[in-house]
Amino acid sequence: MGYTAYRAWTTGATSINPQTVALAKQGATLYSIQLALNLLWTPLYFGFGRPVAATVDILALGGTVGYLAYIWGQVDPTCGWLLAPYLGWLSFATYLCAGSGYLNDWNFSKMFKKD
Repeated sequence: MGYTAYRAWTTGATSINPQTVALAKQGATLYSIQLALNLLWTPLYFGFGRPVAATVDILALGGTVGYLAYIWGQVDPTCGWLLAPYLGWLSFATYLCAGSGYLNDWNFSKMFKKD
C-alpha cells in the first residue's frame, strides 16, 4: 500500500495532464478514507464485539479499495494492479467476518464476556 500510494502520488502530481493530477488527488483522499476504515475495523470486531458494524465497515473498505484501484489504475496501470492482492485479502477477510457473525447469530456478547 505504501509503495503504491507513493508511486501513484508522484506519478500523478508530476504529470502535465490536469486530469491525471486530479485523479491522483482523488486517490489520495480515497487512500485516507481506506486507512480510517481499516483502523476502525479492529476495535469494532474485537474491542466492542460488534460483528454487524464490523461487516458493514469491511464492506465499505472493500468498495473503497476497489474504487481506489480503479482511480489509481488510470494514473498508472501498475498502481491499480498492485492493489489486487489487498483486494483479494479483503475479500477473504470479509468472508471470515460475515461468516463468524452469521455462525454466532450476529451476537458476540458470550464470546467477549468478561468474567
